Amino acid sequence: MQIFRGFHHPALAEACALTIGNFDGVHRGHQAMLALLRSEARHRGVPSCVMTFEPHPRDFFAAQLNKPEMAPARIATLRDKLQELANCGVDQCVILPFNQAFASQDPQAFIKEVLLDGLGVRYVLVGDDFRFGAKRAGDYDMLVAAGEQFDFDVARMNSYEISDPRHAASRGVSAAMPPFRGRLRISSSAVRDALARGSMDETAQLLGRPYTVSGHVVHGRRLGRELDCRTLNLRFAHWKPAAQGIFVAQVHGLAAQPLPGVANLGVRPSLDPNDVNGGRVLLETHCLHWPAELGPEGGYGKIIRVELLHKLHDELKYDGLDALQKGIAKDCDDARQWFAQRESLAQRAPHATTRRQTTRDRI
Repeated sequence: MQIFRGFHHPALAEACALTIGNFDGVHRGHQAMLALLRSEARHRGVPSCVMTFEPHPRDFFAAQLNKPEMAPARIATLRDKLQELANCGVDQCVILPFNQAFASQDPQAFIKEVLLDGLGVRYVLVGDDFRFGAKRAGDYDMLVAAGEQFDFDVARMNSYEISDPRHAASRGVSAAMPPFRGRLRISSSAVRDALARGSMDETAQLLGRPYTVSGHVVHGRRLGRELDCRTLNLRFAHWKPAAQGIFVAQVHGLAAQPLPGVANLGVRPSLDPNDVNGGRVLLETHCLHWPAELGPEGGYGKIIRVELLHKLHDELKYDGLDALQKGIAKDCDDARQWFAQRESLAQRAPHATTRRQTTRDRI
């Protein structure tokens, strides 16, 4: 996938099939939309293109109004969002800075300057709640009228729904088994809600994959060595992650098989505020089994992907390093027990049935 900051670039295709959105998390609803976009792009002989924004528009308005509570919790870093868009087969992605100039742009100016002159759209696919332009004045009908005037096609995709895993959980049955009565609209808000509740199974259902964070392993204060708990540190490039706490995790990218571990995503309240990473959001992962061939420094600089599989508890503030060390040891024991239970269930039910997909789920 080609990635462009802005649309004034000679390598950008002269025409495209476009969809527009924040795509935070690239959940199953997004994936269905991107599959349709790719099909329509192939039909027209043009590349598929996603236009997205950084920062998130609500981040921008929260800063403008000095109301940080308005900013949405971030599901994925920009790096992870772009990787998932690439995994969905998108040909090119245009990242626009959401700033004052963009926020105040008239809807008609957006159509002419961005869609027509900037991207040469032949097809535009939007969601059922799409709005654009200053004060969200532009809507689907305005886009359709512009398409008729300037000869590009416009389509709208309805909400993508699945059987509600929360309904299944409330009845005490597995979310993988029928029957269901409730329906859940898949959205980034639904993913944020599941992550806030620590429901990683529900999150995986909404995303179509386990929740992951990836990045380069960076140096910390090396406190883990003092605690006999070496960690792999990733920076989460947003101050408000949608998931926070202590998790059972798996690490990809260091060995042929994923490494089991325990991960802390957050600001680590037990750390000295003057620590090199004090107050910064980090994902710190301790591998329960460290491959000897990597050596003590083998993780630094590598790109890894960490799956958060099960939440153990929220972040805790410990009174001193001894208490912290005991807390870490308990988390490691709990993680080992979780992995052992998962292995036991897999051995007892190697051919576990899965819920029959509906046509709507197979888009």
